[in-house]
Amino acid sequence: MMYAFTDEQEELRVLVREFVARVSPESEVRRLMDTQHGYDTSVWHQLGLELGIVGLAIPEEYGGLGQGFAAVGVVLEEAGAGLLCAPYFSSVVLAGELLVACDDTAAKQDYLPRIATGELRGTLAIAEDNGCADLSDIETSARRVDGQWRLEGHKSYVIDGATVQLILVAARTESGTSLFAVESAAAGLHVEALSTLDLTRKQARLQFESVPARLIGDEGAAEPALRRILDLAALGLAAEQAGAAARTLEMAVEYAKVRFQYGRAIGSFQAIKHKCADMLLEVECARSAAYHGLWATDDDSADFALAASIAKSRCSEAFTHCAYENIQIHGGIGFTWEHPAHLYLRRAKSTALLFGDAAYHRERVASLIGA
Repeated sequence: MMYAFTDEQEELRVLVREFVARVSPESEVRRLMDTQHGYDTSVWHQLGLELGIVGLAIPEEYGGLGQGFAAVGVVLEEAGAGLLCAPYFSSVVLAGELLVACDDTAAKQDYLPRIATGELRGTLAIAEDNGCADLSDIETSARRVDGQWRLEGHKSYVIDGATVQLILVAARTESGTSLFAVESAAAGLHVEALSTLDLTRKQARLQFESVPARLIGDEGAAEPALRRILDLAALGLAAEQAGAAARTLEMAVEYAKVRFQYGRAIGSFQAIKHKCADMLLEVECARSAAYHGLWATDDDSADFALAASIAKSRCSEAFTHCAYENIQIHGGIGFTWEHPAHLYLRRAKSTALLFGDAAYHRERVASLIGA
């Protein structure tokens, strides 16, 4: 099966690539890494209100453009290449797509128009201290107290959890797994920013002590929407990884052309040629897997879950391989704090673990095909 982007999606790619190159040079990435929020509000305003990129996949009836998840994948690929520091993945993929998937018209009307413009930033809190995003591991609970839902428990590794205004929380009730919306200023919510390997993507640990929450959809009926969003999250990260892997290849090839040893460019040495060729193969395989997943999403393919797991496993390994080889080709300078190669390696190691590592998704693929 071949996947081809539309003319509009290719134009979107060019627009986002130029935008990321302008607002996310290495110097700006490093500056934002050291800030509390980890992103520039003016850049986020441009993504939302001026460019309409935040609301790409949100249905038009809720203030979005209704372009489908493939358009989001294009943005994530270019954002990954530039290590764009912005709450795009958390707000668009985790919060926005989850609300779209939920059967709650009132919640969609309340939240989605503001998410589409970037006015409201959201995220999903599902994993707990073991870091696993499996629904069977959820221990956070919710109960009714005087007619109001209250949350008890904790969530870890919540992407942008310390900076968003809306947190969608997966919790257990007497009827099963349910979804709740929590305002960031809610009483009893304690937020702790985590120190993680990837400084370009902020994460947090949330503690819920009788926190007031709003039930989204029906009690005990959240699993179908959550399972879909876990697949979308894996696929979104895969697209991001494919873009970042391609950027590390560009960095390695560029350096191999200008670094001279023994009177010749190191790119002329057979060992370096082999490394670059292997990186190219990994990049093309990653792109193929990610693009197939995006096609399966927009066509509502029955094989979407399978395609998402294939993409996440393949892209995780490809990006990690390319990030390591990029450092090897750069030699000693690639290990220094001043060089951006290590930033891509940190992103590679972090995204490989988020929402299931390669081994987890390979096992899932085997299960899905009945192996």
